[in-house]
Amino acid sequence: TDYGSSLTVSLPAALQPHQPFQIIVRYTTADGPAIWWLDPELTYGNTKPFVFTQGHSVCNRSFFPCFDTPAVKCTYSATVKAPAGIQVLMSATQSTYLEEEGVYQFYMEYPVPAYLVALVAGDLIHADIGPRSRVWAEPCLLPTAISKLSGIVERWLTAAESLYGPYIWGRYDIVFLPPSFPIVAMENPCLTFIISSILESDEFLIIDVIHEVAHSWFGNAVTNATWEEMWLSEGLATYAQRRITTETYGAAFTCLETAFRLDALHRQMKLLGEDNPVSKLQVKLEPGVNPSNLMNLFTYEKGYCFVYYLSQLCGDPRHFDSFLRAYIEKYKFTSVVAQDLLDSFLNFFPELKEQCVENKAGLEFERWLNATGPPLAEPDLSQGSSLTRPVETLFKLWTTEPLDSVAAASSADLTKWRTFQTVLFLDRLLDGSPLPHEVIKKLSECYSSQLDSMNAEIRIRWLQIVVRNDYYPDLYKVRRFLENQMSRMYTIPLYEDLCTGTLKSFALEIFYQTQNQLHPNLRKTIQQILSQGLNPLPAIDTTAVTTDTPAMVLEDKVSEATNGAISLRDVNVSA
Repeated sequence: TDYGSSLTVSLPAALQPHQPFQIIVRYTTADGPAIWWLDPELTYGNTKPFVFTQGHSVCNRSFFPCFDTPAVKCTYSATVKAPAGIQVLMSATQSTYLEEEGVYQFYMEYPVPAYLVALVAGDLIHADIGPRSRVWAEPCLLPTAISKLSGIVERWLTAAESLYGPYIWGRYDIVFLPPSFPIVAMENPCLTFIISSILESDEFLIIDVIHEVAHSWFGNAVTNATWEEMWLSEGLATYAQRRITTETYGAAFTCLETAFRLDALHRQMKLLGEDNPVSKLQVKLEPGVNPSNLMNLFTYEKGYCFVYYLSQLCGDPRHFDSFLRAYIEKYKFTSVVAQDLLDSFLNFFPELKEQCVENKAGLEFERWLNATGPPLAEPDLSQGSSLTRPVETLFKLWTTEPLDSVAAASSADLTKWRTFQTVLFLDRLLDGSPLPHEVIKKLSECYSSQLDSMNAEIRIRWLQIVVRNDYYPDLYKVRRFLENQMSRMYTIPLYEDLCTGTLKSFALEIFYQTQNQLHPNLRKTIQQILSQGLNPLPAIDTTAVTTDTPAMVLEDKVSEATNGAISLRDVNVSA
């Protein structure tokens, strides 16, 4: 397959059952799906090379020989030699550095699945932000990281411990990676990897880090034994994340973030169709299919809804917290299947077992796990109405005919809104695009200059609205945004929108101008997007094109298209 093949080692016939043995595999590795080498130009500092690994879900087999399944856990040690001036970090509980030899030694004392072994090396410095936490970042980024996270990570850890028991990994450190990092964040134990691009979006940073904190219990300590049940890690971590945010930021904020994510879930459902098998919680992993292809919003949000439903059966979320503490204590450092969770739940609440809640009509546990389509039940988000109602009101004003733009413009001040309110509003406008020309024109007049000064999560959504509505007066802002972005999450959605509509030539020109600042993997993905359905186009002179006008293509040099996964443009989520 495209993600490797197994190595079979024949054991001596004389080996007795359960007799200990040792296997030594000597190997080399260079390029591979897990290992991302960056030239200095792809870092923020532009001075030193950088490398990081990303193991989830089955990439680490290209990093080192391993039993690459979440069902198998082990401790590990590593020795890493690096040039002077290059800091090396790993997802380990212990580390030492022999400066005269330039050698780092790491040891993870607790058993972890192979995908949680991670390494990063580059021009990294650190600062302590709490009694058991520090942030690592390139020197130019460290002050921002400190200002965003100093003091509050310990607050999140303490809240999580009050809910689910002691944090067992010792340190909780965070390393901010260059924009080439292919996802938003990764829950590597002791050392969360997170993309630096998220630093400018405070509320997304909060949610993303708290989600990774939650994985310390759900995913890292107790892991799904099979990739077919990733919801056991992601659904439970999302539930725990929202319990932590409720404790630290209140129910209204949690409900707002949940509404935003569930909107995205229904958007993906509409795209995929309700009968699509990937919408099951227990999705079937066919031979030869990369498990990463099974990751979607259902893993997170449908999984969350099922866990939330279980919590509601208890009557009080604090009772469910007590169950989850017992679940963690029973299964920590092991891997489980769904039946382990559900049997433990019913045994912990014998009164619910007597009521046969697992067979309640229409809400059977088996149906939750194996039915396609949306969640069988969704949480009550009424506690967030003070934050979601203004969004609904404003959206209605802008989409009701005839348009009263004066009333719409005066009904809300977006500069005073939370980020999740603004992105929820913009996502709903995206869902309704293309909009009548009068509406998009008035929206631009009211909000475009305001949105220019807001974070990238907001700006990309406005620019997607610009593209989906072919609104040429603001198109120069799309160019400016893409000229300054190097991350997947802020480039792919815009390129997909540009190439779906009438602006593919405009997209091609921007790509040719910016491709050298993109990681080769991202460059290849964008080339595939650009090449879909593309006919050869002649080269033309673009020297007279202004920034207000969509430019024509320079020349078609894009590689042949390949069948890709589902479009990010219709999902509009970043984590």
